[in-house]
Amino acid sequence: MKYYLIAGEASGDLHGSNLMRELKRKDPEARFRFFGGDLMKNQGGTLVKHYREMAFMGFLNVILNLKTIGRNMKFCREDILSFKPDVLVLIDYPGFNLRMAEFAKKNGIKVYYYISPKVWAWKEFRVKKIKQFVDELFTILPFETNFFKKHGVDVNYVGNPLMDSVTAFRKKSLSKQEFLDNNNLDDRPIVALLSGSRRQEVKNTLPVMKKAAACYPEFQFVVAGVNTVDSKLYKSILNGFPIPVIYNQTYDLLNNSYAALVASGTATLETALFGIPQTVLYRVEGGWLLHFIMKNFFLKVKWASLPNLILNKEALKEYLQADLTFKNVKDELHRLLYEQDYRDKIMADYNRLNELMGAPGTSQRAATKMIELIKTV
Repeated sequence: MKYYLIAGEASGDLHGSNLMRELKRKDPEARFRFFGGDLMKNQGGTLVKHYREMAFMGFLNVILNLKTIGRNMKFCREDILSFKPDVLVLIDYPGFNLRMAEFAKKNGIKVYYYISPKVWAWKEFRVKKIKQFVDELFTILPFETNFFKKHGVDVNYVGNPLMDSVTAFRKKSLSKQEFLDNNNLDDRPIVALLSGSRRQEVKNTLPVMKKAAACYPEFQFVVAGVNTVDSKLYKSILNGFPIPVIYNQTYDLLNNSYAALVASGTATLETALFGIPQTVLYRVEGGWLLHFIMKNFFLKVKWASLPNLILNKEALKEYLQADLTFKNVKDELHRLLYEQDYRDKIMADYNRLNELMGAPGTSQRAATKMIELIKTV
């Protein structure tokens, strides 16, 4: 069968690649064409556009790049029609993907949504579009499954694919000494700095991380670099400060860290699954005014990070928008590094999180269900 997949960011590339691997196992004749990244490309098929050409975040950034976004959509529509897939598989990235869902549905193409849009957080009106234009919805979080059911949307709950990724990594991970030697790191405890996978995220979080790191020279701070962000940006922010940036080794970094500062997103859940005490940071354009508006008028959830949402409690401290200050981050980092009772409390919450996440095998379950549905409809 022919599968057209669309992933617009790094996490989607990861989940998409795992799904493609399992689809190939169950469908030896599978042909892939996709918007995605290097991980999906490694699974074979044709990468028609890399997600780094589509990573526009924040209201202002989107407005400034409307022409590029429009061209990407036009190209995608034409490419889908040309490929004539048996199914269009959408992976998160709702602003773009819901438009592609509408287009595909109107052209008689099956639409499956894997890693459903976070409409439970904001833009709840998108549920109507999902009901109209998505044939099958695959959810990965328990609370979002209940959310969609309350809105009358039938879902296929398959568990969380990060369980697959972390489990697979641990089977082949480096020893701590190998990791240290490979990256010229010393024996001080490591604090991982996960500043985001987009340029704007790094610009908004890494400067505060750097300033806080300067207060704790007895620890070794390391930035998890991503290839979608120009190395010059890391260099300009760090500006000679002795914090190394290591690329494409985020899991190895987390596997050998004592604590972490993490930009809100999928990385917060990954960090939790590795059992690393963390603080969650995030900021977009708009400062305190946007913070006030979003918190009081748009956001439908109490927290931003996935661990807190899954646990339905503030297991991790979040510093967002106006609250993302040097003093807040420095004080919280001190607790993570030196208060054992505080660390123990976070670890106890992580144990509960692992129970709620369930067993690995998400990608396999999703692929099996997709093929079954395609064949029976």
